[in-house]
Amino acid sequence: MIQEYVENKYGFKVHTAYIAEVKRSLGLEMYDAPNAVETLKNPRKHPTPEKVDAIKDALKYFEII
Repeated sequence: MIQEYVENKYGFKVHTAYIAEVKRSLGLEMYDAPNAVETLKNPRKHPTPEKVDAIKDALKYFEII
């Protein structure tokens, strides 16, 4: 739902890893992903400030924060 909200309102897509990173930075409760790996094949990129603001807006819209 967060991805759809951001795409409809801001016109760009956000990866679920970006959403998880923003949620972790806000101290929100996270669950363990069943498909998580110990080491990543490629280093993870960080979301741009524009995407972080859009994700935070979506989290506020859905009353998560």
